Amino acid sequence: MCIAGVQFTCDISKNKNFDTLTDSKKLSPKKREFLYELIIKNSNYHIVSVTNTNIDKKGLTLCIKDAILEIMQNINASDYLMDGNTSFGIDKLKHKIKADMSVKEVSAASILAKVTRDRYMISVSKEYENYNFDKHKGYGTKAHIQCIKKYGFSSLHRLSYKIKSMDK
Repeated sequence: MCIAGVQFTCDISKNKNFDTLTDSKKLSPKKREFLYELIIKNSNYHIVSVTNTNIDKKGLTLCIKDAILEIMQNINASDYLMDGNTSFGIDKLKHKIKADMSVKEVSAASILAKVTRDRYMISVSKEYENYNFDKHKGYGTKAHIQCIKKYGFSSLHRLSYKIKSMDK
């Protein structure tokens, strides 16, 4: 899992490319890669990657909270906003549902997190050839679930994550 924070260091209204910032899942991989480089060059940012074993040990909520606190330690701002419906009890953190679709900094953070994670999954796909991570990036697609059913869980899978279709 990856979580990112972004604080722009320029006036993004002067660059039309920033007009296309939105929820990372709504962008093509090519567009995400382009925006990733643009965001990196024009922001203070911090990306936190959390391992599956850490999530299994500490729990998803605590791992997200720890990642947010790390981002806040690395990006100095007067307030912070994240996408979602909770602030995890963190002072100075606000939340907004679908913020990644309406707030450019949150959109940018979502792109940095997704591209970072997707690149990682592509990089490990050769080591875990049976799972086709380069195709589905570890998301719970039908193809990914079929691989798990056939080969079992790999050392990259979160064992604490329950896949509903696996119960059938």
